[in-house]
Amino acid sequence: METKDILKKVKKIEIKTKRLSDHIFSGEYHTSFKGRGMTFSEVRQYQFGDDVRAIDWNVTARYNEPYIKVFEEERELTMMLLVDVSGSENFGSSDQFKEDIVLEIAATLAFSATQNNDKIGLILFSDQIELFIPPKKGKTHVLRIIRELIDFKPKSNKTDVGFALEYLSKVLKKKAIVFVLSDFITHSFEQTLKISAKKHDITGIRIYDKREKELPNVGLINVFDAESHTEQLINTSDASVRNAYAAHFNKHEEDFKKVFQKCGAGTINIEVNDSYVKKLLGYFKSR
Repeated sequence: METKDILKKVKKIEIKTKRLSDHIFSGEYHTSFKGRGMTFSEVRQYQFGDDVRAIDWNVTARYNEPYIKVFEEERELTMMLLVDVSGSENFGSSDQFKEDIVLEIAATLAFSATQNNDKIGLILFSDQIELFIPPKKGKTHVLRIIRELIDFKPKSNKTDVGFALEYLSKVLKKKAIVFVLSDFITHSFEQTLKISAKKHDITGIRIYDKREKELPNVGLINVFDAESHTEQLINTSDASVRNAYAAHFNKHEEDFKKVFQKCGAGTINIEVNDSYVKKLLGYFKSR
């Protein structure tokens, strides 16, 4: 894609997603993720009416008069977007591919964080770390993230969510709000997620296409796997084949929910043609 076309697409995404974040998501994001932590600010002399539970006994003993700890709400947070750029994201049975929806959701979340003066960082991953952009503030930084999401060309077609989470723990020492955007067609990552979720507030956003859920009855078709680069001939006229395909999808969805819930992380399932606005709002409100 030429630079002119990239800039045009960045502007289009900015207009659409910034409007959503300004008018819909910033308040819900603030309510869901802000004000959850208190950080120590200072000590001061005890005054009548202060909560005795806040007394700092070490300082009190040193000065022989009561002092209390003063805490303030931790306002500045860090959001990390972990975005799957593997081959399976480049799939769609309608006008939009999975990667298109991932781009819009990531941009909306990033602008929502910017509205709250938070830092935003990005990790693009396949079965390796394709790109890491450290967390920073500001609209210019968000536009850079969107530009990378639009035009980045990954080295690998495969997926490894666990490797991305492991890398996150290495590069980010402080607690962050983490959104993992993927179809989660990957091998087991439960142990890594369990460790990461103890430190970070993690939400898995699973994007899927309707044709990954059910096969149409259209006879013999060639199915191509974008990650393994293999083809398979499938007889969609066979009801048992269609039922097995649907059962496999349902099991994958159930496993996704179970693993995240077990590890204390949140989940959102979004079909390509769903309203991701409703899904995100519903999730934020449920928190």
